[in-house]
Amino acid sequence: MLRAALPQDARNLAPWVVLISLLSASSILAYAWVFPDQSDREQLATALGSNPALSLIFGPARDLMTGDGFNAWRAGQLGAFFAGLMAILAVVRSSRADEDSGQAELLASGVMARQSRLAVAVAIAAIASVALGVVCFVLTVISGGGVGPTLILSATFTASGLMYAGVAAVAAQLGSDARTASTLAVATLGISFLLRGYLDSSGAPEWTTWLTPLGWLERTRPATDNNPWPLLAALALAVVLIVVAFLLQGRRDFGQGLIATRPGPAEAGLAGNVWGLALALHRSALTGWLVAFAALGAIFGTLATTMGGVVAGNPALAAIVAAGVTSLSDLTFAFLATLLQLIAIIAAVMGVQLILRVYDEESNVRVEPLLAGSLRRTTYLASNVVLALVATAVALLVAGTTLGLVASARDDSIARGDVIWQALVTIPAVWVLVALATAAVGAAPSKRLVGWLGVVATFGLTLLGPTFNLPGWALDISPLRQVPIVTQASPDWTGLLWLAGAFVLLMGVGFAGFRRRDVL
Repeated sequence: MLRAALPQDARNLAPWVVLISLLSASSILAYAWVFPDQSDREQLATALGSNPALSLIFGPARDLMTGDGFNAWRAGQLGAFFAGLMAILAVVRSSRADEDSGQAELLASGVMARQSRLAVAVAIAAIASVALGVVCFVLTVISGGGVGPTLILSATFTASGLMYAGVAAVAAQLGSDARTASTLAVATLGISFLLRGYLDSSGAPEWTTWLTPLGWLERTRPATDNNPWPLLAALALAVVLIVVAFLLQGRRDFGQGLIATRPGPAEAGLAGNVWGLALALHRSALTGWLVAFAALGAIFGTLATTMGGVVAGNPALAAIVAAGVTSLSDLTFAFLATLLQLIAIIAAVMGVQLILRVYDEESNVRVEPLLAGSLRRTTYLASNVVLALVATAVALLVAGTTLGLVASARDDSIARGDVIWQALVTIPAVWVLVALATAAVGAAPSKRLVGWLGVVATFGLTLLGPTFNLPGWALDISPLRQVPIVTQASPDWTGLLWLAGAFVLLMGVGFAGFRRRDVL
């Protein structure tokens, strides 16, 4: 079964392995190209020290004077996150998704042990994780990375894949279907990543990194300590989780999860019309998202007071503030604006996910019966698009409100109204990314990954572009670069007009394409 499944799944796994490996190799190449001199590297250290939001995402920058240290910072936590996501999707796809589609029942009718399908799913994720470590090591060393630091860094990617393969295996036994299992596993990964980021950015004691599995990987410290021992803890956790998953599998019914599903209502209720149907399909997920955004705003709000500590611990930045070039309050609000940009990217992930559900419903032949009646195509698409736009706007406002309330309570120089207003003007940038996904799904569903590429490109250009000294025209491609800072003396609002034009154009492409193309 493994010999049959692995070649089929390799097409899904190969892009993950290549892209994560390129993240590491490109860090080595870009460092030598962008920061060739000692002065350039010192300026880089100052720039990173002035933005704690980057520690939230990438972890602490322990050594930016060498290419290996820069690679460990830029690719370490981000690569571990994506390695875990790759493993989660592989396990759920090869286990619970097959049960939902009926393929697993066909296989189970033959001579096959009950544990075989889960064993194959875990084996595929493990093989992909090991392949990721090997490919990343080879490409990074060829690009100029040191053997020792690169070996430790690549091993953290493999360890992350193994750990979250175990998480996904357990979630596959708990969830009532593949979608629920994926949600549980990805939520666990997201919480681990955010907890690790919060501990790194808030100045928490060093021992607290043991509270999250991704913190264990951070303690390997490639390019500085090169400590492999925390990897044993990650391996032990993976083994324990996989054993638990096999024990749970023996206690659940085929096609069901340990978390039972509720029976549907006797009457249509909310789903009696197409607008209510769109909300009913996403109601549970949206509730979880909004709770997460409220918590995210509160957590980020507690980081608002860290800017003073950053200035005190960074002599170069302290000299700038002392000279009156930039006030501490301005730096603090710029930090909050960066946090709102990160929240906006997460909101865009939610919006793109809602739009891509249109394709999922279509490919599962649930849209064609609706359109066979009097329902117009544009109305059906609009019901999903409006939900995605409203949901992302509400998510940003919820997160911005909690962020402003918590930050203003901890720092009198922060006005919660300014934070909420900044969140409000960020909404159009998120809507452009939702519109990009709508254009892809509506006009060319085979190119639907363009929606995710838009989110990834926005993330890279917004948070990494300035670090690599990219030209202004390249940075301006990111919709978030067009969002003004509302506390500036004279904010430039022309960027919002460009966003409005791009939104209208992309939406027009999506609706026109959906009206004209064949339904799957």
